[in-house]
Amino acid sequence: MKNVGGTAREAAEEHTTGERRTRNRVARSILGHGPSTAAELAKRLGLTQAAVRRHLDALVAENIVEARDQRVYGSRGRGRPAKVFALTDCGRDAFDQSYDQLAADALRWIAQTAGGGPQGEAAVSAFARARVAAQAERYRALVEAAAPEDRAKALARALSADGYAATARSAPAPAGGEGPRGFEGEQLCQHHCPVAHTAEQFPQLCEAEAEVFSALLGTHVQRLATIAHGDGVCTTYIPRAHQSADPAGQTRKPGGARDGTAGTADSPAQPPARPTDSDQAPAGTSGRNPA
Repeated sequence: MKNVGGTAREAAEEHTTGERRTRNRVARSILGHGPSTAAELAKRLGLTQAAVRRHLDALVAENIVEARDQRVYGSRGRGRPAKVFALTDCGRDAFDQSYDQLAADALRWIAQTAGGGPQGEAAVSAFARARVAAQAERYRALVEAAAPEDRAKALARALSADGYAATARSAPAPAGGEGPRGFEGEQLCQHHCPVAHTAEQFPQLCEAEAEVFSALLGTHVQRLATIAHGDGVCTTYIPRAHQSADPAGQTRKPGGARDGTAGTADSPAQPPARPTDSDQAPAGTSGRNPA
């Protein structure tokens, strides 16, 4: 007896895959020939104009292509100019994978030139810190100009301006945490990472970024998830600046760091409960080596 449900599901998956392949052909044709009308695309790809327009509508909805008025040189006939479809910056980025490979090759060369092994890893870490140092200086003025309670949001705005699509929101204290009752921290979420493909191979890039966040915000931070490790969002936990006294009479900062001890990504605060909504990283990253 045939598995009717399974057959229908397989057919639907094949249809979806075929649709995606055709959309990729449409986008690649625009990449190779420049802004094109639906009629031009139909002729090049051997499709009907109706089919091309359906795929173009989907690509526009995904922000891969955008419609523009066709630029006409010289005298123009009656009527409105035809619409042409061009790749957006987002759509063009999807084809620029060679830059990721170039960056990975350069970092690999740095590691090998330094002698490989621990020396090579240290050289890549030094490069990563130098790379984010200039970025940190641009962010510093914006962060320091904000009130202490707004600095995570100021950092998120600065990151968004550089293409990281970042947000900051309050996060509840973890169960059994050392902060005072009702204590809350914040989660800094980066919904996009321009260097994610390279960071998969070189987690030093993520580590250096976390160190910069700690320095800019003046507190230790903890990475809960990263896009480079396959999570949907890069999520960083930032404790609030509240303090409480420990039994020894010393001031203890949230997460357990005493005054006189640098709070960094290497001595992180206890994280809040795992993010569960669509604005935060999914569960399942606990125990990973933070990147």
